[in-house]
Amino acid sequence: MNTSIADLRRDYTRDGLLEASAPADPFSLFATWFQQAVEVERTEANAMMLATVGESGQPHLRTLLLKGADDRGFVFFTNYDSAKGRQLASRPLAAMTFWWHDLERQVRIEGQVERISEAESDAYYESRPAGSRLGAWASPQSQVIDGREVLEANLASLQRRHADAPPPRPPHWGGYRLLPEMMEFWQGRPSRLHDRLCYQRQGNAWTRVRLAP
Repeated sequence: MNTSIADLRRDYTRDGLLEASAPADPFSLFATWFQQAVEVERTEANAMMLATVGESGQPHLRTLLLKGADDRGFVFFTNYDSAKGRQLASRPLAAMTFWWHDLERQVRIEGQVERISEAESDAYYESRPAGSRLGAWASPQSQVIDGREVLEANLASLQRRHADAPPPRPPHWGGYRLLPEMMEFWQGRPSRLHDRLCYQRQGNAWTRVRLAP
């Protein structure tokens, strides 16, 4: 490796995050930041890292796409029988992190996770491109397979069987909603003196504190 990892750094100078300009409601701030990310970021603004915990206590982390956000929580979809699905069944807790490089911003969210309704999962599944709908059937997610040809054969078989219309949503595939108990907003600042505003749920209300960077 020719590059010195320790020497990789940048200074953050784009913006600040002060209490005077931050709303009392974290969902409102997230909505504003997310819309700005959609407009500015060069990659998928809804990409986020999702962390779950297995039965042994080992944390697991992967990248997913956020597919819904409102004052109820944050929605994503996956195979219920996947590794993350099994982990959420065992321990329905998770954390997600958004990193918006161009805006020099990060949002961390933690809380309990629950499955969304069948109707909500059906509605999203039916909105997906036909190939993605077939893919949910073709992939035994997280299971060991002999090679890529297994997936391609599964997909080809499904395409033949459902040439006229995609199949309905698989019973093993659907959505989850993370119900936030904590939301932290991080804005990069010069000299590593970043802004961190942390919102904690207290019953039906939210408290906000500033954390040292």
